[in-house]
Parts: sequence; C-alpha cells; structure tokens
Amino acid sequence: MIFPIVLYGDPVLKKKASEVEEGDESVKEFVDSMFETMYAAQGVGLAAPQVGESIRIFVVDTTPMEDEEEDGLKQAFINPIMIEEEGEKWAFEEGCLSIPGVRADVDRKPKITIEYFDENWELHEETFDGMKARVIQHEYDHIEGKLFTDYLTPFKKRLIKGKLANISKGKTDAEYRVKVPR
Repeated sequence: MIFPIVLYGDPVLKKKASEVEEGDESVKEFVDSMFETMYAAQGVGLAAPQVGESIRIFVVDTTPMEDEEEDGLKQAFINPIMIEEEGEKWAFEEGCLSIPGVRADVDRKPKITIEYFDENWELHEETFDGMKARVIQHEYDHIEGKLFTDYLTPFKKRLIKGKLANISKGKTDAEYRVKVPR
C-alpha cells in the first residue's frame, strides 16, 4: 500500500515518536508499505512520521546514492537508538519528501553506531559511514521530531520561509501523493 506523504507543517513531523511494542507482527506489512511508498516517491529514506504514524520506524535504501565501489544499504530500522556519532562534520545538500522542492546543506558527522531491530525483530548494532550514515541520521531525526530545516541558520530559514509556508498549504509540485496539514 502506498501512503500519502505528510507535508511540512503537520504536527506529527515535530513530535518525538513512540516505541513500537517489541514483537509486534504488524510491522512487517507496515515496513513493506513504507518501502513501497518511498520508492513511489523516489526517495532514499522514509520515516513513519512522514506517513502520519508517530512510531519509531524508518526505512532506507541508499543504492541510488552509492558509487560502483559501494553497495547500497536497504534496511528497516525499528526502535533504533543512536549510540555514537563521530568524526568531523561535513556538509552535504539534503532534501526531504515532506518538504518537496527545498534543499539545503546540512552538517553531519560521517560515522555512526546505531542499535536497532529489523522487521523480523532481530537486534543489530552496526556502524555506518559516508552516505549510509547521513541517510540514517536524517531519518533518525524524523523519529526524534527534527527536520533538516532545523539545522539551518536563521538567515537561511528566512530565505525559504515563503516556500515552507506554501508547502504547508499544499502548494507544491510533488510528483507523489501528499497529505496537506490541517
């Protein structure tokens, strides 16, 4: 099932998400729908709050962003806990399916260690770096109630204020189904 993507301005995007009850079997179907929704919107990551569910789940598939030497990461993260972020922050232009048409440089650390359950409720602790780490951090922020725009300077926020206001009213040219904030 392809969900509509919740647009900027919806309160669910700014709320810290709740943990999923461990062992909940309904997550498999939800994760499948999350991947289907992400691919339909041509994204590389999608968090549950972006489809209106304030729960601690996100999915990533970095394959489109990786070069020939790197394999992409296709993974569901359930009840993740960020253990460590390390290294010198580096800037990279990010976008978000909930904020279509807006992109900006965001500084993030290049290496992370994260603990999470997969959709089969198997526990993992893994370290990721580069683009995989960046995408995971972006999606992790969503379940913490943060958006990439929260990292922008006040000046940059003023520059995109009009675009954000339009998005929150549904004035966007997104090529996927969206849900406009009430």
